[in-house]
Amino acid sequence: MSLIELKDIYRRFGSGDNKITVLNNVNLNINQGEFVAIIGASGSGKSTLMNIIGCLDKPSAGVYKFKGKDISHFKKDELARLRRESFGFIFQSYHLIHSLTAVENVEVPSIYTGETRADRRQRALELLKSLGLEHRADFYPSQLSGGQQQRVSIARSLMNGGQIILADEPTGALDSKSGEEVINLLLKLCDLGHTIILITHDTKVASHAHRIIEIKDGEILSNPQPKNISSKKDNTKIAKKDPALFFEIIEAVSMAISSLRMNLFRTILTLLGIVIGVASVIAMLTVGDGAKKSVLDRVSSMGTNIIMVFPGMPNSRGGSSVETLVLSDVDAIGELDNVIAAMPEARKSVTLRYNNNDRTTNLNANSWAYPTVRNWDLAKGVFFTKEDEDNYAKVVVLGDSVANDLFENQDPIGQYILINNIMFQVIGIMSKKGASAMGDDEDDVIFAPYSSGNLHIIGQKYLRNVRIGIEDITKISQTEESIKELLIRRHGVEDFRVLNMGSLIENMEETQNTFTMLLGSIAAISLLVGGIGVMNIMLVSVTERTKEIGIRMATGARAKNIMQQFLVEALIVSAFGGLIGVFLGLSISFILSYFEIPIVYSIMPVILAFSCAFFTGLIFGFLPARKAAELNPVVALAGE
Repeated sequence: MSLIELKDIYRRFGSGDNKITVLNNVNLNINQGEFVAIIGASGSGKSTLMNIIGCLDKPSAGVYKFKGKDISHFKKDELARLRRESFGFIFQSYHLIHSLTAVENVEVPSIYTGETRADRRQRALELLKSLGLEHRADFYPSQLSGGQQQRVSIARSLMNGGQIILADEPTGALDSKSGEEVINLLLKLCDLGHTIILITHDTKVASHAHRIIEIKDGEILSNPQPKNISSKKDNTKIAKKDPALFFEIIEAVSMAISSLRMNLFRTILTLLGIVIGVASVIAMLTVGDGAKKSVLDRVSSMGTNIIMVFPGMPNSRGGSSVETLVLSDVDAIGELDNVIAAMPEARKSVTLRYNNNDRTTNLNANSWAYPTVRNWDLAKGVFFTKEDEDNYAKVVVLGDSVANDLFENQDPIGQYILINNIMFQVIGIMSKKGASAMGDDEDDVIFAPYSSGNLHIIGQKYLRNVRIGIEDITKISQTEESIKELLIRRHGVEDFRVLNMGSLIENMEETQNTFTMLLGSIAAISLLVGGIGVMNIMLVSVTERTKEIGIRMATGARAKNIMQQFLVEALIVSAFGGLIGVFLGLSISFILSYFEIPIVYSIMPVILAFSCAFFTGLIFGFLPARKAAELNPVVALAGE
């Protein structure tokens, strides 16, 4: 049985009137251990015949049997396996991968067999040593002469055993001395049991073969009977199964890192889009979350368990001049269930004086329950009591800003101050509160009992508003309805407005969430642009490395191996860019915090941004990877 049997093989290119027949009814048998030369002029079809024999191309018609098995209709991966296990290629232009050293080039076929890295490195070094290149193992192709590159190519063809060596014009680019060395190597390989198929136009080179097959215009002109060389054994050394997925991914990562390192500047430019996108997402989200927290904290400082009642019809502006709320309303509200306290409030701008210091601020006349309802502690002294309120005591509690400005370094407790020329005694200082939800300084205020403050300073019969503390916040909506019903019964009309602070906070939180999402969306656009950049660069990379893809396919890489390699490259770029972007985004947030911009650090923006970067690489890297995997080996090898 012949090792290779071609029967009625045709190969046509194009279609319709443009169809060209390159091989016409080729019949050919080659036995194990033969040294066969296929000779013909340029354009005779000999290279196309070699491509079909080497499973780089498929015949348009006819039967191709390898070891008696018809492989004419094998799928791409089946042909890749056959190339990997049985064929070794030696090309006229060497076809070495320029980003790999000599020993790494020799190793390439074994990457796709599952052989361990240590074993394949040892075998590659042994092959280079047998060809006199052990001292050039770590040299790149550009550092080797033409003869040395061809010997590296021969070593690569033997890496998986090289049962059949296909040599396409192996001496065409060499000087005469180097050409003789290559022919002698091929003769030695034949003596060791390898089947050699030499493609050449040089009759002198072809004369070393056991038999010469002449081809012209796609037809076999001379085809002597194959020689039966039974004494030679098959020296094939191959892996019998495909490597595990984990092993394939590890190898793809290694190859991807090597490729990215060789194109460092382009890799950095590709990273830049991802880095900017991820950093923008993180910085925007931390700033957005910080703004949200700041606003909500300020609103929450007013109390989440508070209901405010203002005078005036619903949907009107109202104000203290609207005469609808009175003290008896406060007492009635205080009797309702789930109400801690109902407090009347009146405010007025006043002028304070202590010794020679004057200070303008706001007087807030309210109830003894104010610190409890507002959840606002005192820094020093005490707050006025119910007895003080009942007795119209002229006592006052100062806000932190007022105390510092009016008394400077003195202790205010027990001192007397003039409020619009009315003397009040200072009995306490509130703890520092900071800015309100509206941006006002909450510490720029003083507090007095409603009774004495309204009587002596404000002089207002009707209330500015009523502040109501709620005991069980889960029932705040029911309590709000009870207050409305009570006041409608008392007034006979709804001449008031009720504001539920819990609902206000919920609405503000929704607004802030929308704002944060808007910021995140704007930043995500830059990440999308970065992803498009990854795709563009990877497409350029596929175009630039078309020949490398062809080399890997010729040495046994399956479509999925090629796809894995380019997809992993995109993922590595995106993941590494994501990590740098995370660091940069957090650094920007840290710097912004020094400018008193509210920042909130959380793990979710980091996870979100990094995940987006990773999946950006996956999505935008898929198209270039698929394009690479779908390349025809013959077309890829001819690429530049």
